[in-house]
Amino acid sequence: MISKETYKTPQDVLAILKAGLALAQEDLYQFNLSGFDLSKAQLHRATLIRANLSQANLSEADLSQADLRGADLSQAILRNANLQAAYLYRADLSGADLRGANLTEIKLLGARYDSQTLFPEDFAYKSSGAIGPKANLNGAQLNTANLRHADLQGASLLGAYLGGADLTLVNLQGARLSQADLRKACLTGAYLRHARINGANLAGADLRAADMTGVEFEQLESIAGADFSHVQGLSDEMRSRLLSQPAQELDTPHALTRKTTRASLES
Repeated sequence: MISKETYKTPQDVLAILKAGLALAQEDLYQFNLSGFDLSKAQLHRATLIRANLSQANLSEADLSQADLRGADLSQAILRNANLQAAYLYRADLSGADLRGANLTEIKLLGARYDSQTLFPEDFAYKSSGAIGPKANLNGAQLNTANLRHADLQGASLLGAYLGGADLTLVNLQGARLSQADLRKACLTGAYLRHARINGANLAGADLRAADMTGVEFEQLESIAGADFSHVQGLSDEMRSRLLSQPAQELDTPHALTRKTTRASLES
């Protein structure tokens, strides 16, 4: 195993990997290896926490049991890579190519993917705990999660816990959010067209400039302190139904904007 003193730059890392040598597990923390050719690299059990591997070529690399928490793997090439038992908690897999990769026992809880991410044909990524289009996240614990710009189109988030989550500009078109906890969630500019939020709790939620065209909602648990300022697509009938909520909820100010729910709906 090579000691940390042997290398200090990404170029040093590349030279060592190309030589087929092993690296000290802790020494790739936050390393910037974006765009590097790391094909067939030996990274078994390597620590790559928050490493930048965007657009890197990791085809046929051995990443088994590697710690890739928070790593940026956007647009990375991982074809035929060995990711057995790798830990990718909250990693970014947007646009990554994982075709042919070994994903046995991989841990993807909270990892992000999008419509451009390519998984092996037989891999059940929708129920893996990863966050992306059509994901099954029913009951998921996503309190305070940073989901800015996430693509959750058609996702199932029934009863999910999203309290305090940052959902700024998130795509939730057609998503199912019935009974979801969205208290104090930031949904500014969110795309909620035709989403279903029946029974959801929107207390203190920031929905400014969100697109709520065709949103389905019945018996919302609470909208106390929610800010609907400049919401798009809210029909007169929908607005009237929201204004029929209890006066105590409507007259509660949003913690940040200080505007009451009633004022945000009537402006």
